[in-house]
Amino acid sequence: MCLTGTHADECPLQLNPQRVVVRYGGSVSVNCSTSVPHKGMGWEASEGAVSMTKDSLTTWRVSELREWGIEPSCYINYNKPQCTVNLPVTIYKTPDSVSISTVNHTGPMMERNQYELQCDVLNVAPVQNLTVNWYKGQTLVDQTIFTDTIKTPVSKTSKLLISPDRADDGAQYRCEAKLELGEEGPRPPPTNTSKTLNVEVYYKPKHSSSTETININDELTLNCTVKANPAPTYSWQSEHLKETISSSVLRSSTLSSGNYTCIATNSQGTDRKVFILISTGRTTFWAIISCGVIVAVVLIIAYAIYKCNASPNSVI
Repeated sequence: MCLTGTHADECPLQLNPQRVVVRYGGSVSVNCSTSVPHKGMGWEASEGAVSMTKDSLTTWRVSELREWGIEPSCYINYNKPQCTVNLPVTIYKTPDSVSISTVNHTGPMMERNQYELQCDVLNVAPVQNLTVNWYKGQTLVDQTIFTDTIKTPVSKTSKLLISPDRADDGAQYRCEAKLELGEEGPRPPPTNTSKTLNVEVYYKPKHSSSTETININDELTLNCTVKANPAPTYSWQSEHLKETISSSVLRSSTLSSGNYTCIATNSQGTDRKVFILISTGRTTFWAIISCGVIVAVVLIIAYAIYKCNASPNSVI
């Protein structure tokens, strides 16, 4: 009868360490000891087996561990039947490469359309300890966790759906493959990161406001500049304009009151902005003249009443 490691309370063996995490091709050394008299103890393993000894300590040692799925166990023969304690071994391998790409698309992305990004992780183990993190700039936007129990290296793919808008023009995406191997694993966890994917987004012109009221003065400037990708072209419409203007800025000291419409256009659409020019300077001038006339009339009437009342021949 043989008692396994699941009955460790009944098997007087101590492993140090009790669990190992080792890089593929790396070295490993684990002690198995006992404090009770025995008839022999040793290690059973497909690589690095240790013959039975009467000593109280025996060491399983491999200089270059390359056997996936190895399950070494330490055994002891004493008064009770032989028992064993299994050593959990995790062999890991970092990816050969981590790459990011756009699925079935090249070139600029269109605002509000949906696109799929793909992260390819090549030859990594064990996949159940793999997490793929997606980053937009420095912000974590998504994670993929795998539950496969296969111990040998495999290649995995993670995908991310995005719907970019104008604020995403120039955004940088990347994916990161991280092996979370527990307390016995290396710190920080082994991490491989893809190159950066730069996103270009095409979007239409859009002014912050559709109208703007401006008072006419000596240094008048109408600025229609607006962000868009590709860069927009501009045109102006007004009954006061006698020539075609393609600049985003209209400067003139002789503009008349009225409406001036700027049209910004690119391959994604068109946006209009209306500048309403009012002649507040002339309005103020006539207001002052009118006010002066009224004041003068009031003063004349008041003076006439005063003279009338002051005359000795006035009749009450």
